[in-house]
Amino acid sequence: MRGFSRAMALLAGVAFVVPALADEGMWTFDNFPAAKMRAKYGWAPDAAWLKHAQLSSIRLAQGCSASLVSPDGLVMTNHHCARECLSELSDAKHDYIANGFYAATAADEKKCPALEANQLVDITDVTAQVEAATAGKSDRAFHEAERTAKAAIESKCGTGADVRCQVVTLYEGGVYDLYKYKRYQDIRAVFAPEQSIAFFGGDPDNFTFPRYDLDTAFVRVFDHDKPLHSDTFLKFATKGVRDGDIAFTSGNPGATERDDTLAELAFQRDDAQPLLITLFSELRGVLNEFATKGPEEDRTSTTMRFLIENTLKAYKGRQSALVQGSLVTDKAQAETAFRKRVAADPKLSAAYGGAWDAVAAAVAHNRDIYIRNGLLERLSQRLSPLLGQVVALNRYAAEAGKPDGQRLEEYSDANFPALKQELVSPAPIYSELEKTTLAWWLTKVREYLGTSDPDVRALMGKKSPGEIADALVDGTRLKDAKFRAQLLAGGPKAIDAYHDSLIDFARKLDVPARAVRADYENNVKAVITKNAALIAKARFALEGKSSYPDATFTLRLSYGTVAGYQENGRTIAPVTNFAGAYAHATGRDPFKLPATWLRAEKDVAMDTNLDFVSTNDIIGGNSGSPVIGRDGEAIGLIFDGNIQSLGGDFGYDGSVNRAVAVDVTAITEALRKIYHADRLAGELAR
Repeated sequence: MRGFSRAMALLAGVAFVVPALADEGMWTFDNFPAAKMRAKYGWAPDAAWLKHAQLSSIRLAQGCSASLVSPDGLVMTNHHCARECLSELSDAKHDYIANGFYAATAADEKKCPALEANQLVDITDVTAQVEAATAGKSDRAFHEAERTAKAAIESKCGTGADVRCQVVTLYEGGVYDLYKYKRYQDIRAVFAPEQSIAFFGGDPDNFTFPRYDLDTAFVRVFDHDKPLHSDTFLKFATKGVRDGDIAFTSGNPGATERDDTLAELAFQRDDAQPLLITLFSELRGVLNEFATKGPEEDRTSTTMRFLIENTLKAYKGRQSALVQGSLVTDKAQAETAFRKRVAADPKLSAAYGGAWDAVAAAVAHNRDIYIRNGLLERLSQRLSPLLGQVVALNRYAAEAGKPDGQRLEEYSDANFPALKQELVSPAPIYSELEKTTLAWWLTKVREYLGTSDPDVRALMGKKSPGEIADALVDGTRLKDAKFRAQLLAGGPKAIDAYHDSLIDFARKLDVPARAVRADYENNVKAVITKNAALIAKARFALEGKSSYPDATFTLRLSYGTVAGYQENGRTIAPVTNFAGAYAHATGRDPFKLPATWLRAEKDVAMDTNLDFVSTNDIIGGNSGSPVIGRDGEAIGLIFDGNIQSLGGDFGYDGSVNRAVAVDVTAITEALRKIYHADRLAGELAR
């Protein structure tokens, strides 16, 4: 079940009926379908190729993908994946999002306050260990046993500043894998172009093709205060892609729902997504109004406005996928047919036949608590960085003394180091933006839960949302990262002894938020987790491991080709070039090229590839993924999907689904001819 928990990090991909020979699949690296690919293309990567791609791939803990592209820790990702870092490094005199950033020397590289990079180094099957711990248990007991088993495995694997271990649930509980990551928390900005070219075409061109964007950024991983040295990285291709070229995408797709039951899809269509679309539409208006108040308001809100715009458009696409076309009908037919196959086998029927009805009952309960859970537990902490940090600080005091397996998931030994980095991040807090988003959130809490609701009365008393928001932000010392770090270092006693307006509010909020979270985890998540695993076991019994698991923001590899498509009776060519970008420009936002591009117009080779589309199966989380060619070189950088791909959480249509990428030759051309970033271009050419 997805909803508020994934709404703030969505970039979608996807759709309808699956052609038999479609390049569908977000495959784990230890189960890549080499035989299937070889049958279609006459070639498939070997084990050495796969290992090289795996170790060259990077996951950014903030929700994006990336890749190592030099032996000295240089990492390529999207501009929109580095936005948070660029925003946090900016100030009133230096707007690195709008104007770009380039470190001309190594000394000029600036440390990102909160960015974290993870490199997947090992995958181990731990299914037998988890299944032994959960055998014979149901619902809540199953969920608690599963969580305890995962925590024990992760703790034994090793956690801390340099290592992150995560037990990943695949095939809805049919398989459990232990993913071991090398963690890097010293990440420094190297280069990013101006926003006007990184997001050229703005919202009108978002999720479309042709595109003319240079949505790229480079950061550097440091290890023990020195650039990371790695013999495993992706070299830049020197020739642009062509129609028909084989293309792989190695990245971390966030979450798909392709294995969800019909009841879960109906909940998304009828309840979750309509609410989210309404809320984000309203918030977009509030933020746009805030941005008109002055240049600082415009600058400080730009990242959140970008995120909300992108998320809103993606959710509208998801909703269209469920309302229009045949996706839900096809899902209903497939589910009915599969349930009949299970029912026809007495052993399978006895073991798994009731799972679908159990999921439906849990979905019905989720419908009753969804708004309360979303508003009190999930949305507030994502809209307000300040409140999120204070909630985390307060909860740490309560969770730290518990056994690892009994803590809230984000406070486990494996997960807390990443949360801690966000908690003590020196990123600036923008007080007026915080007041605006908190006031809007409190208004929605009062509107949706009602003025007579006990939780609303406890949180708000007789004050207005605006009055409360002003008091919370103005009355706290916790805007100071050093003070938050001091309290955290002092441990639970120091945190519990501290009082101010915001942390006292967080304590009041924690009571109803924990209650509804526990209700969700015990009566929705636990039931669905248990019964989704039963459905997965039934599918395993009948089909084995011939398919790929739903995405889990863990490393996956998809394969396909550079290919155009048909749209509204016209043929969409798969590649654009610099000449197209200059022709597409109007001199007015959002089709206004930056001054650097206008000055360099005579120097740029106009026939150089700029962007391209491929049949790679991607969704949100794949932003920043490298596109890798047959020779193992980086040939592109994923930054979007086309409009037909919106809804890709639910399915894939290879005839029109396209991943949109920047050609790496465009990056090289721009670095040399437009930005004169010779140090960076030279490093990429090594």
